[in-house]
Amino acid sequence: MFRERLIAGLDEMKMQPLVDANNIAAIGYCFGGGGVLELARTGADLKGVVSFHGSLKNPNPQDAQNIKGRVLVLHGAIDPNVSEEDVVAFKKEMEDANVDYVLTEYSGAVHSFTIPSAGADVSTGNAYNEKADKRSWDAMKKFFEEIFPK
Repeated sequence: MFRERLIAGLDEMKMQPLVDANNIAAIGYCFGGGGVLELARTGADLKGVVSFHGSLKNPNPQDAQNIKGRVLVLHGAIDPNVSEEDVVAFKKEMEDANVDYVLTEYSGAVHSFTIPSAGADVSTGNAYNEKADKRSWDAMKKFFEEIFPK
């Protein structure tokens, strides 16, 4: 059902007059970060997806074979919400499917590292990290420059 809703949202967006349906990328944060990965796994016609501190779990790793675009995952290296096993499984999933992906882990960053209101207490598992926030934003801009050349 989640994937169906993601596809429905994408289909609705493609109908908007200012949207170039042939040049679409999706970004998401947290739950949305996992969502854009799920959308890519459906085979949606996307140039790329960017996940900021999103879930990496996938009960059906073979679905990565459906990914058409590039994948950028921006992840807190010590995010307690995403286990090391999830990170390893995600990388295997991407490699097995020959997906063009980048996984960047930011040292000292936990979940919500892009959200200033998350506070600064890393021990809570949710905390803002200014360096990771700025670096991840720059990484996304560079990614978009690569997938949407002028």
